[in-house]
Amino acid sequence: MNSFTKSIKNFFTKTDKLLWILTMAAVAYSILLISSMQRTSDYNYLQSQLIAVAGGYILAVIISVIDYENILKAWWLLAIIGVFFLVIVLFVGINVSGTDDTAWIRLPGGFSFQPSELVKIIFIITFTKHLQVLNDSEKIKSLWGVLSLIVHIAIPIFFVHLQGDDGTALVFIFMFIFMIFVGGVQIRYFLIMLLLMCTGVPIVWNYVLNDEHKNRFMAIFDIDGNAMTNYGWQQYQGKVSIASGGMEGYGLNNGPRVASNIVPEQENDFIFTVAGEELGFIGCTLLLLILLLIIIKIVINSTIARDNTGKFICVGVFSMIASQTVINIGMVLGLLPVIGITLPFFSSGGTSMLTVLIGIGLVQSVYTHKDDVKSTGVLKNNKYKYSYNIY
Repeated sequence: MNSFTKSIKNFFTKTDKLLWILTMAAVAYSILLISSMQRTSDYNYLQSQLIAVAGGYILAVIISVIDYENILKAWWLLAIIGVFFLVIVLFVGINVSGTDDTAWIRLPGGFSFQPSELVKIIFIITFTKHLQVLNDSEKIKSLWGVLSLIVHIAIPIFFVHLQGDDGTALVFIFMFIFMIFVGGVQIRYFLIMLLLMCTGVPIVWNYVLNDEHKNRFMAIFDIDGNAMTNYGWQQYQGKVSIASGGMEGYGLNNGPRVASNIVPEQENDFIFTVAGEELGFIGCTLLLLILLLIIIKIVINSTIARDNTGKFICVGVFSMIASQTVINIGMVLGLLPVIGITLPFFSSGGTSMLTVLIGIGLVQSVYTHKDDVKSTGVLKNNKYKYSYNIY
């Protein structure tokens, strides 16, 4: 018992308590919003969210205790699991209500699972290992090294695109950009990639995007036309709901537009509209502040990591949360097209919540072990240091 108590005390001493508090605040806020809109649906979104939160925190705590260096050693196994997830969806994937892709797998008990969400975590780990190998071999600045990184990111993007989930593919791209920038890839390669991307825009528009995707882009600019009653309907109603809340909102469980379920997917991609209508400008500001503080704390943790691999992991999680936040809020406010991106910590969805909490667990692992000497080093503790001095 004394050993167990000592382990618990050691955990709370070394872990990033502020980051835990911030994530708990975000999760608690999410539960309040989902429980409020729950009155509009027969499906128990709150139950699935609570299950995901419980499972996510258990995994996050376990991961935070494990040295991330040991997690990286299993990169090859995780890579196999990730590819399996991406491939199996092509055969057994289903379309769930409110989506236009087949990126989900049906689970027993009426639950569904989105493998591409967990592949984000797998990508962070495997890509971190890839960057580590290239840095150690001093090939990060070579053309072949950069091309190998491009091949790495192309794999999940290709399979996710085949599933029809281009929103998730966009998040992978942002994760890739941030991680290779911190990883040491030279600016000239970014300029080359930017030129290729600009050149490829007409090709993507004409041969990759379907008519529905194009209409979602055009709806952003067609504010007075047919888009308001068609592809721009969801964003228009979302903005009306946010504006109707004023400064303080109607209060939880009192929003009339929330009750009428007039905004499609208000429990998921458009959860921000529930905060706007029922908690007003103050509620929206608080939500964004919590997310901003979480993002800043992750960035700070990346600067105090004991090595580059810890930094890469933090940057991967940062880019995942930050890009999803910016894209989601941009969608809701009508600044970006609707591409099916959840708001981290807040949107309902078990896989999404599970993924973001596992990501926090990885960041906590980096923070918890920031003062540890790497196992590959000569010295691990005072005992070995003393022996080394003798011999």
